[in-house]
Amino acid sequence: MHYRKFVADHLFTGRRMLDDQYALIARSDGEIEGIIEKKDAGEDIETYKGILSPGWINCHCHLELSHLKGIIPEHTGMTHFLLSVMSRRNIALPRIMEAIEEAERQMVNAGIVAVGDICNTPHTLSQKSKGNLVYHNFVETMGFQDALADNRFEQALQLYKTFAGMPVSIAPHAPYSVSRSLLALINDYPGNEILTIHNQESEEENVFFRSGGGAFPELFGALGIDISGFHPSGKSSLQTCLPSFEKKDSSLILVHNVATSAEDLQWTAHYRLRYPLPELYWCLCPGANQYIQGRLPDIDLLLSNGCKLTLGSDSLASNHRLDILEELKTIQRHFPHITLADLLQWATLNGAEALHIQDRFGSFDPGKSPGILLIEEAENQRLSEHTRSRRLL
Repeated sequence: MHYRKFVADHLFTGRRMLDDQYALIARSDGEIEGIIEKKDAGEDIETYKGILSPGWINCHCHLELSHLKGIIPEHTGMTHFLLSVMSRRNIALPRIMEAIEEAERQMVNAGIVAVGDICNTPHTLSQKSKGNLVYHNFVETMGFQDALADNRFEQALQLYKTFAGMPVSIAPHAPYSVSRSLLALINDYPGNEILTIHNQESEEENVFFRSGGGAFPELFGALGIDISGFHPSGKSSLQTCLPSFEKKDSSLILVHNVATSAEDLQWTAHYRLRYPLPELYWCLCPGANQYIQGRLPDIDLLLSNGCKLTLGSDSLASNHRLDILEELKTIQRHFPHITLADLLQWATLNGAEALHIQDRFGSFDPGKSPGILLIEEAENQRLSEHTRSRRLL
């Protein structure tokens, strides 16, 4: 077996940053042999200027919406965005497939190695079958009326079966689009151990659950959905829906979290002391949040409450590119005090743990094959518009 030895200005292990006195040893097939001191690495060392890192984990993507790139205007707000996606997502299948292939190619080139992907159709199946990236497929289901729960779950189950042989879960879309009965069916389905849900992407979501007002009744009206049976809980959307996920030994990826408050986080901490909850991962999609409504989550608040953070790109309907490094740049521009080591852990090991693939990805532990990236033009461990990443192995 041939080995390659990598040394750079810095080496991010998945957990911490090392300096240039350490060498990363990997087999030619990408499997990590270990990290040793440079002085013990011998000859044939490949030396680079930059930071070595495991490959990126994209915890939230909608690959099937790639044909909507540049179609929906920026800063129109959530309800307009949702209506635009629903009205424009169905075009000629060859164009959809072409856009899927191109978007995946861009993710590979951007250093992404694994993706948590939302699926409402089987359109991405043939591209994913090529094995260019590792996917966990989240078959998304919606149905706000309890009477429709069995039917909607059965529809999701049929799509779920088309992804057999790949990692797959049935997942709810958002608190405002899934009834309690449907949430129960999703939560109780055998083997459905990795879930995701769009969480508090806008304040309107919380307003709807607290009072029944805001913009969402207009959205339901435009979609022809009868919500006369809905009774506001008087609580935020997170506090309303999270009790439906009482299950140990599972993961729940909460995506966006733009309108998550200190009260929500305190409530969640107290709730989990009394009742079983999945391991929670808080997925940030800053590019999409800015694209849709020009707002970011309160990341400092999430960190101060011990939230485990991950990164996602969302879709090309709501972002200019599917590139985790660009998401990190956005965060660092707005939260410059967050260290690069912390940002990189969110984009690597934390993401791998959220998707239950930490045995292969996320860090340079021996035996893993996480991909080896070189992050260039990051002077003094600061990202800039010139910073880029490329795959070395």
